[in-house]
Amino acid sequence: MFWEEARQRWVAAITVGYTAAGKRIVKKATGKTKTEAKNRLKEIIREHEDGQPVPPPNYTVKDAVAYWLENGLQGRDTSTIRMYQTYARNHVIPHLGARKLRELSVEDVDRWLQSKTGELSTRSLKLIHNVLNRSVKNAMRRDKVKRNVVELCEIPEGRAGRPSKALTLAQADALLRAADAAPERIRAYIVVSLLSGARTEEVRAIAWSHVVTYDRQAKAWLPVGEAGWDHTDFAIYVWRSVRKKGDTKTPRSRRSLALPRRCVEALKTLHQAQGGTRELIFSTSSGSPVTAHNMRRDFRKVLDDAGLNGKDWAPRELRHSFVSLLSDHDIPIEDISRLVGHSNTVVTETVYRHQISPVIQEGARAMDGIFPMSENP
Repeated sequence: MFWEEARQRWVAAITVGYTAAGKRIVKKATGKTKTEAKNRLKEIIREHEDGQPVPPPNYTVKDAVAYWLENGLQGRDTSTIRMYQTYARNHVIPHLGARKLRELSVEDVDRWLQSKTGELSTRSLKLIHNVLNRSVKNAMRRDKVKRNVVELCEIPEGRAGRPSKALTLAQADALLRAADAAPERIRAYIVVSLLSGARTEEVRAIAWSHVVTYDRQAKAWLPVGEAGWDHTDFAIYVWRSVRKKGDTKTPRSRRSLALPRRCVEALKTLHQAQGGTRELIFSTSSGSPVTAHNMRRDFRKVLDDAGLNGKDWAPRELRHSFVSLLSDHDIPIEDISRLVGHSNTVVTETVYRHQISPVIQEGARAMDGIFPMSENP
């Protein structure tokens, strides 16, 4: 035990063995007092005897987050990486960055999340928790900390955001009529999104080769560019999306959907307007993909023309409307779930179906049959 003048701290040191070259293996610990240095050295010796690595004492939350942002997001889309960086820079590092990682406690994380409830939505709270959780988990794999306290924390409810909603039948009809008078591209986008239930990211990725028709003479489904439009049955292959690797959200999301006649007419008109020269259906004049921003802007213009406030709606709600309208017309929820590419009906019912109906009528019908009322009570 000795006093280190330069650091103004007590140092406790012990030799725990020798290397193959005969060099001593020394373990050291420091503290403001002799007792603190001694207790820390005992902890280091115990970890050494258990074969556990000793976490660095000055490794901070900021160090862990920075390492994960740089090394843990390979293969992610640029926009996803930018989103994580923004949340880390604005919400994680300013509040917890200076905290030593091995001293981070459940109480620290709980208080931090709670302080954000009036500022962030529940989704954003989940994102900042995810950033911290994955950063600490990554640090734990690299022996920078013994355990991940972030996993022990519950995420509180955040600031209420705008809930998704669905068009009523009257609103959907008004939107379709307004779309009929709109430019070919946005007309086709609205009609296909609303009447097929495909996600916006899936619709924007559909190529003309994925719009097919059944050729009875060839007895096969062929692309419309090859078989033409003089047929009865049409379908789209929802097999890809605008995600970085082109995959759909889940494997179950890959599906082939028959096209309603209104979709066929809108796509046919767009195909003729483009001259059949483009690969993607929803593309710019140069053939490059249309951005989500541009489609949202055009979509809201059509909503305004339909007498609806465009700023109150988002393209994703066309999919919500598809689910709700089918459910309103007594289509079984199991069938709707398959159409929208869900692995089960839970998400379809709890997230996408927005109406109070359908009223559950089976019980009332059964009881009317069991206990019929007389015509002359």
